[in-house]
Amino acid sequence: MEFPARIDVHQHIVPPVWADALAAHGLDSGGWPIPAWSPDSAIAMMDRQGIATGVLSATAPGVHLAGDAEARTLARAVNEYTAEVVKDRPDRFGHFAGIPLPDVDAALAEAVHALDTLGADGVVLMSNAHGRYLGDPSYEPLWDELDRRAAVVFVHPAQPPLPLLPGTPAPLADFVFDTTRSALDLVLKGVLRRHPSLRVILSHGGGFLPYAAYRFSGLAPLAVDPDRDADDVLRDLKRFYFDTALSASPSSLPALLAFAEPGHVLYGSDWPFAPQEAGTYYNHHLETYPHYTPGQARAIDRGNAEALFPRLAR
Repeated sequence: MEFPARIDVHQHIVPPVWADALAAHGLDSGGWPIPAWSPDSAIAMMDRQGIATGVLSATAPGVHLAGDAEARTLARAVNEYTAEVVKDRPDRFGHFAGIPLPDVDAALAEAVHALDTLGADGVVLMSNAHGRYLGDPSYEPLWDELDRRAAVVFVHPAQPPLPLLPGTPAPLADFVFDTTRSALDLVLKGVLRRHPSLRVILSHGGGFLPYAAYRFSGLAPLAVDPDRDADDVLRDLKRFYFDTALSASPSSLPALLAFAEPGHVLYGSDWPFAPQEAGTYYNHHLETYPHYTPGQARAIDRGNAEALFPRLAR
């Protein structure tokens, strides 16, 4: 491990209770297999990849797999398991709590419990919950509470409510689309405008949001909300934070770094759903990018995450 070692805001955990629940429902992560996981294997990977701390989260399809009652039980079990992992190695792990949307009452209760009792560093929301996107008006009580706490919200993509492209698992193509769709929904429904204290991280470089942001800002006032102008929409789009998981490349980094506000790009690996060889591939592009401004690479690796998560600062 080289220092200052990275803070990885997009690292996953596979609690046994969650893996068992997926298997019982015949589910996986959008056509992607569920990998093995252990704290020791995670730490070994982090040591090889120069990662000091991984902020753990359950990935798609999240913790609401079927009915509301089962989702409440599963969310609590997943979050308590993850909190114990963090308790054992607080120097190496952080924790985004799984939230059982679209059950808003349960989601609100679980967010409060995870942040107040379990010491979670934030919450993870799937980009859609059984087809209901994050700008859904019924979610407003959850956003109110998260805003009141100035919470960090990690948005992870889920399979969108449409058939998979034959032979193509959702993480390969559809996840990128669904992150973008959900982020735009948050902006066009005014969620970020009404909740100025939220800090929202978008997975995978924000999907294609940085590339298409000016398309959205230029057309939204004409097609959706004539009371907002392009600059207003753009300001909300620039509120987002972005991780680099599976997204550091010679073509994506210029768009991401040109669009994101200073301090809003964070390191991510997507391990173990992205195996270590994938991490090495994207780390190479991140490490050899030739156009960083002074201090920018170090900030992406660690400094920007320290500002969001003071607990993880050395």
